[in-house]
Amino acid sequence: MTDSYMGMFLPEDIGHRIIHFIEGRIQFPFINSNELMGVFFIFGKNHGLSDKNNVLEATDLAKRTIASLTNTARSYHVSATAEDSTFIRHNYAKNIMQLSVELSSDHTIDYPSQVQRNRRIAGDPRILTDCYSQHIAYFRQDQIFEIFPPFDNQNLPSPLKKKLQGRMVLLGYNVKDRNSLPSSSTLLPFLNWLNKVDTKQ
Repeated sequence: MTDSYMGMFLPEDIGHRIIHFIEGRIQFPFINSNELMGVFFIFGKNHGLSDKNNVLEATDLAKRTIASLTNTARSYHVSATAEDSTFIRHNYAKNIMQLSVELSSDHTIDYPSQVQRNRRIAGDPRILTDCYSQHIAYFRQDQIFEIFPPFDNQNLPSPLKKKLQGRMVLLGYNVKDRNSLPSSSTLLPFLNWLNKVDTKQ
């Protein structure tokens, strides 16, 4: 589905860490083993999921996404070079080159400053999924996932209704079960982060 979006919301400063890693200022791993990582996928981001077929399609995509993340972490785990900073940085550079080509061909997008361009690079789904899976593999961590059906008004805090109403969400964490999360809810850390982002804008 083209109307979907992926991001990494924990650690909250992950974008800065990725840029510092790409610039060679820090080495891999740049997330500690005791830090909570969180990824999210929103389906129906722009328009919501309008009917049952859309929901079934999004559910299938969410399940395939879980399988893909699991397989990617497993492949990094058995790779001899997957923990090497130079190798990982080179792969990020290839993704950046591809992203630069895409941005150059899209005349509707303009990044007047390097800061804005870096923010776009650090938020690229290809780089974020690699970052998440590489650290899962490096620390040999478990993962949990939860798929949330389209939200309605009653299940959302008022400030987040515009962003999440009618959308499906897939959340993933680098822990073995819910008891390892700050709260028993997999949704709460994401909502707290989203609320902070919304407040800053």
